[in-house]
Amino acid sequence: MTSQVSSPAEQADGAVVGEQRKAAGAKDVRRLDRVIIRFAGDSGDGMQLTGDRFTSETASFGNDLSTLPNFPAEIRAPAGTLPGVSSFQLHFADHDILTPGDAPNVLVAMNPAALKANIDDLPRGAEVIVNTDEFTKRAMQKVGYETSPLEDGSLDGYHVHPVPLTTLTVEALKEFDLSRKEAERSKNMFALGLLSWMYHRPTEGTEKFLRSKFAKKPDIAAANIAAFRAGWNFGETTEDFAVSYEVAPAATAFPPGVYRNISGNLALSYGLVAASRQADLPLYLGSYPITPASDILHELSKHKNFGVRTFQAEDEIAGIGAALGAAFGGSLAVTTTSGPGVALKSETIGLAVSLELPLLIVDIQRGGPSTGLPTKTEQADLLQAMYGRNGEAPVPVVAPRTPADCFDAALEAARIALMYRTPVFLLSDGYLANGSEPWRIPDIEELPDLRVQFAQGPNHTLDDGSEVFWPYKRDPQTLARPWAIPGTPGLEHRIGGIEKQDGTGNISYDPANHDFMVRTRQAKIDGIDVPDVEVDDPDGARTLVLGWGSTYGPITAAVRRLRRAGDSVAQAHLRHLNPFPRNLGTVLERYDKVVIPEMNLGQLATLIRAKYLVDAHSYNQVNGMPFKAEQLAAALKEAIDG
Repeated sequence: MTSQVSSPAEQADGAVVGEQRKAAGAKDVRRLDRVIIRFAGDSGDGMQLTGDRFTSETASFGNDLSTLPNFPAEIRAPAGTLPGVSSFQLHFADHDILTPGDAPNVLVAMNPAALKANIDDLPRGAEVIVNTDEFTKRAMQKVGYETSPLEDGSLDGYHVHPVPLTTLTVEALKEFDLSRKEAERSKNMFALGLLSWMYHRPTEGTEKFLRSKFAKKPDIAAANIAAFRAGWNFGETTEDFAVSYEVAPAATAFPPGVYRNISGNLALSYGLVAASRQADLPLYLGSYPITPASDILHELSKHKNFGVRTFQAEDEIAGIGAALGAAFGGSLAVTTTSGPGVALKSETIGLAVSLELPLLIVDIQRGGPSTGLPTKTEQADLLQAMYGRNGEAPVPVVAPRTPADCFDAALEAARIALMYRTPVFLLSDGYLANGSEPWRIPDIEELPDLRVQFAQGPNHTLDDGSEVFWPYKRDPQTLARPWAIPGTPGLEHRIGGIEKQDGTGNISYDPANHDFMVRTRQAKIDGIDVPDVEVDDPDGARTLVLGWGSTYGPITAAVRRLRRAGDSVAQAHLRHLNPFPRNLGTVLERYDKVVIPEMNLGQLATLIRAKYLVDAHSYNQVNGMPFKAEQLAAALKEAIDG
């Protein structure tokens, strides 16, 4: 697991670089505390790669950051159309930040579609860099521009920088033996070079990355590096960019340690590997590719050296079936999917509940129903995770709150699954999966001990004195049944989905036994030891904002805004959604109002109302995008004053 590291000493060195550049150049340099940049273009323009590289250099420089990649829902929408626009937003600062930002300060628009799709998000006075080469009459008509927005005055409220990116890129690469079409593909690197100059980002990492990425095509690597340098030099020499900007490292935002930039899916993958090592069990992933969960399969397939085995099945049902078989065989078993896949896996999840075997079901939520919005985010699978199975089949539910927190949430889900012998839902979403932030790499000593004891021999004595193995004889504290590895002499036992007899595991249709087993499985989940929910309430507020999952960043940013404005508001965030923390009811009773923002139509609010009889107020959004802090702050202010 390699990392891009930013130590405090390196951050301090980075701060000196800007002063040196000021002294060397004649252009004005302005210091900012934060910037929000959005790269936007056609899905073939390399906007995600451009954003990733800018983010990596920003991380190595030592800024705090948060990103929001936004992909087209179609695999390959028609070029130059609004549905085909791909964007990448990056918020970076010299202080602690929580969200990718509400509105970009800078928009890089590679074509008319990118401009039209994003211009309404920009505040007046924002910088707009447009690739003028793409603003042909046909391209503008394709997205509904009757006249050129670069000439009709519609952009007068912005600082517009018209740059012929394509022409400049082709000119910079004329010494290379490339066709015009091949040369044009490097225009994203020209744009990256320009923005890197504009915000004093390091360049060495990007050049090293390009050499590595195109190691088998050195001419292409050299061309991309040349385009990148040409963009930098263009910023340095052109009169249109009279000012560059500095955002100092966030030297005080992070505790001491070694950091890297990490996305939610990557952090979750690393958390699963760490959990398997801490449990001293092989990790088995049975999965079927589905957006936005596929990156976990891709990443885990790289780590065979850690005892990871990945199986890409022919469908969702086969994927979880194989994973459950691996759990029966003694592996830390995982299946990854999104909402539609959970629906297909539901019968096997019920089987895992009946068999009482540890299994992690990772659901990277996306917009639904049905195929819905494959590349857009949503929190609408909570009730499916809670109740989406036939019969009484309770399953613990754990939800990370930030991209980096996906690592810790994976360890926590594994702890519960292994200790209590149960399937566990891990509910991430597309916003966390694809977004990124700095993550402190933990020391091994900080990780929990997840080792388990397999059954070794008989555990029950019959009336006649003979010793036997009962597969459903439970630990009195956790109610977990013993985990017996197949093939262990003397531990043969029945397995299957039909109801078991308490203790023996034999097939049972006895009504009283079924009632007992149903209540016992529920009691096991209810008895899971989870930490109390922590409340951030410095002023004794009357209103509590309760959230879960990826709403943490926007909620916290909104709460900070309200407190700066003099409003009193408390905040609590749930990681454990089944069972709820034991002190949650007491916490809720302390407040006159409870507001629950969710990216669904009120699923947590429904659970809170039902369990605690609290008149929780929902604030909901289901547009495929995360909350904006300003919008949330306004809604919370209304709730406080109402």
